[in-house]
Amino acid sequence: MNIRRIGSAAAAVTLALGLAACGSDDGGDGDQLRVGIKFDQPGLGLKEGNEYTGFDVDVATYVAEQLGTPAEDIEWVQAPSAQRETLLETGQVDMIVATYSITDSRKEKVDFAGPYFIAGQDLLVRQDDDSITGPESLDGKRLCSVTGSTSAQNVKEEVPGVNLQEFGTYSECVSALVSNAVDALTTDDTILAGYAAQDQYQGQLKVVGAPFSEELYGIGIQKGDTEKCEQINEAIREMISDGSWETAVEENLGKAGFTPGEGNPPNPEACA
Repeated sequence: MNIRRIGSAAAAVTLALGLAACGSDDGGDGDQLRVGIKFDQPGLGLKEGNEYTGFDVDVATYVAEQLGTPAEDIEWVQAPSAQRETLLETGQVDMIVATYSITDSRKEKVDFAGPYFIAGQDLLVRQDDDSITGPESLDGKRLCSVTGSTSAQNVKEEVPGVNLQEFGTYSECVSALVSNAVDALTTDDTILAGYAAQDQYQGQLKVVGAPFSEELYGIGIQKGDTEKCEQINEAIREMISDGSWETAVEENLGKAGFTPGEGNPPNPEACA
């Protein structure tokens, strides 16, 4: 009797292990993709409860599905700007889609697929303000940006007469703009459009639409993974060709009247 019980128990354990092995090969943790995004950028990468929305989220979801990972198997990881290279180098994420501009210094540490979007530094102003048409009209104006940002310094160097006011977050700058405490906010046009497209700011703000820099948004991956880079590039091309890219731009940024600038949609560069 005891022998039969032991034999049954052993058989049960063997069966359970076999099923577990099959499960890990068929949609288990091994198929999960960890994707770094911003959690605090409306229209691009925004986390609200358990919901993730934005253009970067849509791009990442499309690419992941093309790579064989369905949306429900994506693990979203917060990727603050200062931590993006570290997240990739240490393997905490598989790729990063977070308004991640391709630069030579970053390419020393990580590789990029794309670009999937070409952004440019621009200005956000109140809807009824026609006095600001670009950096050249900022002399004597109150300009807001985030403390330590290159966007603010770029304008300050170009227009020495601007009254620069630096806040901790772009959300604070937007609130100051709406309340007439500042005259304009500067950063990438996509980020500006994302804020202007929020329901609470409908009809109150506009992007000037005169970009004065070029930022190539890429998908960051670990250095040396040329195969994955090529696969992602092909997914980006497919997203553009089947209309999903244009739909994602319109759904996430269109409420602000935003039109992608010159060079969009881009053609991904060859992987090194």
